[in-house]
Amino acid sequence: MSAYIESVIENVKKRNQGEPEFIQTVEEVLRSLEPAMAQHPEYEDADILGRLVEPERQIFFRVAWVDDAGKVQVNRGFRVQFNSAIGPYKGGLRFQANVYSGIIKFLGFEQIFKNSLTGLPIGGGKGGSDFDPAGKSDGEIMRFCQAFMLELWHNIGVDTDVPAGDVGVGGREIGFLNGMYQKLARKYHTGVLTGKGETWGGSILRPEATGFGALYFVQHMLHLAGKKLEGAKIAISGFGNVAWGASKKATELGAKVIAISGPDGVVTIPNGMNEEMIDYMLELRASNRNIVAPFAEKFAGTTFTPGKKAWSVKCDIALPCAFQNELNGDDAAELLKNGTWCCAEVSNMGCTPEAIHAFQKAGILFAPGKAVNAGGVATSGLEMTQNCMHISWSGKEVDEKLHFIMASIHDACVKFGKQKDGHIDYVKGANIAGFMKVAQAMLEQGVL
Repeated sequence: MSAYIESVIENVKKRNQGEPEFIQTVEEVLRSLEPAMAQHPEYEDADILGRLVEPERQIFFRVAWVDDAGKVQVNRGFRVQFNSAIGPYKGGLRFQANVYSGIIKFLGFEQIFKNSLTGLPIGGGKGGSDFDPAGKSDGEIMRFCQAFMLELWHNIGVDTDVPAGDVGVGGREIGFLNGMYQKLARKYHTGVLTGKGETWGGSILRPEATGFGALYFVQHMLHLAGKKLEGAKIAISGFGNVAWGASKKATELGAKVIAISGPDGVVTIPNGMNEEMIDYMLELRASNRNIVAPFAEKFAGTTFTPGKKAWSVKCDIALPCAFQNELNGDDAAELLKNGTWCCAEVSNMGCTPEAIHAFQKAGILFAPGKAVNAGGVATSGLEMTQNCMHISWSGKEVDEKLHFIMASIHDACVKFGKQKDGHIDYVKGANIAGFMKVAQAMLEQGVL
């Protein structure tokens, strides 16, 4: 490893103590960039990596709101505007109890590479709050979103920073946030947030896009490896929009989704999901209860096992779709023991480094989230384009563009990840492919 990369990593460790997720992500990514840095000494001369790992701007703020009982509640709000070398900041807002600066920073750092991979002119950012929507009424969620936007609106804009949804932030939350933004800004501009409703500037297929794009990527990956998605047994974590979209597209393409999981346990579906089951996933999410057990109560032939993960179910393909670091080294060992031959992160950094290294050592197909789940932000980018052009594409047109983008991302990963023995290192390929565009833009724009 080059002395330059090691020095940047050491500086990150010193400056970001108490933020292990961010440190871990930066270290993994930077080490994979060594081949690119060796070929471009000018990047070291301009200290591209030293600048890349420091956010351009971090915004921390208090969010005070009133619950249904009339009691004042206080949460923390975050927005990290990480890199704008190739376009305005773009990245989701996450509302979850465990959100803090380190999680937002690691997600924002990953977003730089993911957004670059799409080929669209969008930079990297991320935001959110330690507010937990689970168990809250619509009125409480509305009041929180309005209080959150009261502070955030000064720092976002169609050409500045365009947030979207993420964990805990769906169409309902985006609606409340956008309504407050327009009231404060005194202008009707639907382009400042993505993930909007179709009647007011949203893109068809946006809720499904991350899951759909993931399956398109997996389909290309399997085709190159001489394998088929049709007939494959898939285990999926989560039951939100991402897991729903992935389940829907996997089923359409002939695979069998045999397990979904939540914080309370896993549901095994021996015969695979059907359309009614897939639709019910949205009801589970909308319930705000954050449990998956009711799925087994509703559908005969399925079984709920409390305290277990989706990875305890024997499958061909594992698709983490819930949150970061949800699949660890022990889970990877269990999957490998059960004969799993492919894992693709649909959630951001869904696997721990230990799990990734185990999959790579075993030689099974593995692809990282920044490539696999880029379909969501790609469709958000398409939504931005529609808003600026004042047009509306059909579902078929959006799906075709999404499929093209995911195929292009796969090609880029293969180009930069192909090893001398012909093996494709999708992790290295995705990191280098995403990095090159941003690094060159930073170099050409000078020291900023």
